[in-house]
Amino acid sequence: MTALRPEREDLYGGTPYEPPLDEETVALRIPQPPGSAFGGASISASDGPTASPAPGPPVGGRAARRKAAKRRHGRRGGAPETTPSAEAGARPLSRVEARRQARARKPSPAVVASRAVGEVFITTGVLMLLFVTYQLWWTNVRAHAQADKEASSLQDDWANGKRNPGTFSPGQGFAILHIPKLDVVVPIAEGISNKKVLDKGMVGHYAEGALKTAMPDAKTGNFGLAGHRNTHGEPFRYINRLQPGDAIVVETQDEYYVYKMASMLPVTSPSNVSVLEPVPPDSGFTGPGRYITLTTCTPEFTSKYRLIVWGKMVEERPRSKGKPDALVE
Repeated sequence: MTALRPEREDLYGGTPYEPPLDEETVALRIPQPPGSAFGGASISASDGPTASPAPGPPVGGRAARRKAAKRRHGRRGGAPETTPSAEAGARPLSRVEARRQARARKPSPAVVASRAVGEVFITTGVLMLLFVTYQLWWTNVRAHAQADKEASSLQDDWANGKRNPGTFSPGQGFAILHIPKLDVVVPIAEGISNKKVLDKGMVGHYAEGALKTAMPDAKTGNFGLAGHRNTHGEPFRYINRLQPGDAIVVETQDEYYVYKMASMLPVTSPSNVSVLEPVPPDSGFTGPGRYITLTTCTPEFTSKYRLIVWGKMVEERPRSKGKPDALVE
């Protein structure tokens, strides 16, 4: 449906001119004569048909403007016109501009410093984690292997008659300690050196200088032992759980010496060497006897104080008669 439009005869008496229809706008409009901006050939009164002038700005509605744009740029439109700003952005950068951009991309000293500090913290954390893993896990693995090897060597030598009771050199194993309640079976070596004895997972016999104590076979005296509570095999980690009457057995080449746990000193100074005396003051013993003293660090994972456990010998049994009841039960 379209609106009515007035007809207009051609100037030379030809077919009446009808303006093109606007596909979108159907309102009334004043027709324009031939040769206008609608394109096509125009008729001149003197020269006849001539080429139409260059198209100017499209006149009419939106449909006419779109058609004119299609004629100029093709069906989908031409390439966008290059603007001065685009041309300026496409040109190569000068050396000064390139240096400025490179400097702008470089991190500031504050950023570099923060990255360095972060890397130091991360590295320190990793090293600390590795150290803790080494102390709490690997030292136990290695010490248990060394202690087991020494215990097997002792048992083989005793079976073959290669070792006899007597004086032992520092670091030399000569007995095996059993604490059945704690499932502890660990070699006893001469001396309390960390490197030669304690760090190898063994317990050490106080046998030097003012700290020298008796051997188990002595008729009277105090057999003093030291061991790690944490790391390096930690054989004395749970001796604080012992109760009066619990068995502590020392196995040698010829004898089993059975002690019963008697008393405990939960905390004392590392310099309190009186706990190793033949009759320890705080042990509850009132006279000479055959005693055993276990010493270790406390609290756990520190070496600030010492924990002391005392026991009294209740049985001496030759190995030829078999294991004592404390090891059979």
